[in-house]
Amino acid sequence: MDYIFDAKNKKLGRLASEVAVILQGKKNPDYEPRMAGTDRVIVKNIAAIEVSGQKERQKIYYHQPAGYIGHLKARTYREVFQKSPKKVLQLAVLRMLPKNKLQAKRMKRLIIE
Repeated sequence: MDYIFDAKNKKLGRLASEVAVILQGKKNPDYEPRMAGTDRVIVKNIAAIEVSGQKERQKIYYHQPAGYIGHLKARTYREVFQKSPKKVLQLAVLRMLPKNKLQAKRMKRLIIE
């Protein structure tokens, strides 16, 4: 089944948690934790998503490109969102899914337009 969300004026965290539950297959009566599920999620108008409070300038995304000590990169939510709004939602959903071998299969069923 396909679920279509309009991200306009929705909070990032609330949308991401709802998408993560659907990608796990927990909305289906035949939910099985060891299976990846079959539901797809389509998210539209991602550029109009919102965050509450001061998160736009206080939320920080960390990245260590080469894995070496001392090369830690930090970017604010605003910088990441301006470069790629799609990546913000992908990271939020990815971090809400269980960390196991099904995570990549579930993320492939997330379509952001």
